[in-house]
Amino acid sequence: MFSLAAQSVRQRPGRFIATLLATFLGTAIIMTFNSLHDTAGTSDVDKVSAESLGLTAGVVGGYGTLLVFFAVASTLTVNVRQRDEEMNLLRCTGATPGQIKRMVVGEAAIVGLVGALLAIGPAMLGGQALLNRFQHSGQVADDVNYVFGPIALTSGLGITLLAAAGAALLAVRRAIRAATRIRKPTGRMKRLAGYAALLFGTVAVSATFAMKATDSALMAAPAYGAIVLSAGFAVFSPVLLRTLLRWLERPFGRLFGASGYLTVLNLRQRAEDLSGILMPLILFTGMATATLYMQAVESDAIEASGLTKSVEDKNLETMNLVVVSIIVVFSCLMLINSLYAGTSYRRREFGQQRLAGATPGQVLKMVGGESLVLAVTGVLFGTLAGIAGILPFTLVRTDSVLPNQGPGIWLVIVMVAATATLVTSLATAVRILKTPAMSAVSVTP
Repeated sequence: MFSLAAQSVRQRPGRFIATLLATFLGTAIIMTFNSLHDTAGTSDVDKVSAESLGLTAGVVGGYGTLLVFFAVASTLTVNVRQRDEEMNLLRCTGATPGQIKRMVVGEAAIVGLVGALLAIGPAMLGGQALLNRFQHSGQVADDVNYVFGPIALTSGLGITLLAAAGAALLAVRRAIRAATRIRKPTGRMKRLAGYAALLFGTVAVSATFAMKATDSALMAAPAYGAIVLSAGFAVFSPVLLRTLLRWLERPFGRLFGASGYLTVLNLRQRAEDLSGILMPLILFTGMATATLYMQAVESDAIEASGLTKSVEDKNLETMNLVVVSIIVVFSCLMLINSLYAGTSYRRREFGQQRLAGATPGQVLKMVGGESLVLAVTGVLFGTLAGIAGILPFTLVRTDSVLPNQGPGIWLVIVMVAATATLVTSLATAVRILKTPAMSAVSVTP
């Protein structure tokens, strides 16, 4: 089956572009930051510089690992869902579920390896630029030389290949169970994981009140709590979406007419499939909101005290900004990939609706309404997770409940999330609607 996987990748490379892009960017980020471990491990690096480099590499490297897995899993899940007919054909010709799993995992491993190898050069350049940034801000001594060594290489290649293979295995197992109508209690485990995330996030956020305003690790508990709460909301995103649809059904029907009715009906029926889109939306909104507001509160508190930022303060600020940048890149990548693939997969559905009497304008209104509901759902629950971390931190750090920064940061975050969602969905739908309805219906999804 490995040779079949290699032929599949060679014959249809376009199908794997999204996975290749996810693995390329993910490996580049992992190698870039883990190369700081190689740099810090040399004998001529002083203690303060080594601590700054090691702390950044450890924290951001951990975030990068999780985001790589989520990005690869998101793209592979969409890819596998669109191959139902191919897998059914393989089964009809004698392939076993185990052979199909090995084929898909082999494809993911090949694409992951190519993406990882392509990322080595950009990772070296990125690591050098990051070191220069640390030296310019005074966090690392000027005489420290950049090293790209075994830690960066092994972590980048190993994590990417494991994430690609693991995500592919999970995706194809779900697809095979759906095709063979096998039902296992995976939903129970998913719910338990979601409840555990919500519980752990609540405990982490509540732990902020047990700390002092001058504690150096004050931001850690609410930040991680907001992140875990975002993950918990993402797990329950299908349930949250259906709940929100109950409130939006009548307003959408009155506002958009037939298109509004189709929007609510499609979203209700496709709630499980849309979890792959809501997950990056909720994670992006929650993590970015919590991190940026808490960093702004911390910077204002230091400035109000008349103190100069220490090396530790600069390290924390740099890490927060870098983490948010990584979140933006990966969340937008996951979101755009999922929306593009999911909308492209509906070519036949759009053709059938047009043959049933719907105009292209009504179809576009339906897609726009769906994107709007998804954006509202993701922003709403992501914002709740972010606020859960911001309020305890602000109260302990400044003795005021609300931060003084106003809604400007949040509005920028919402604008990025909404723009990525609406533009990707509508642009893809416009391209699909250029195909005549009869031709679209005859296309195999």
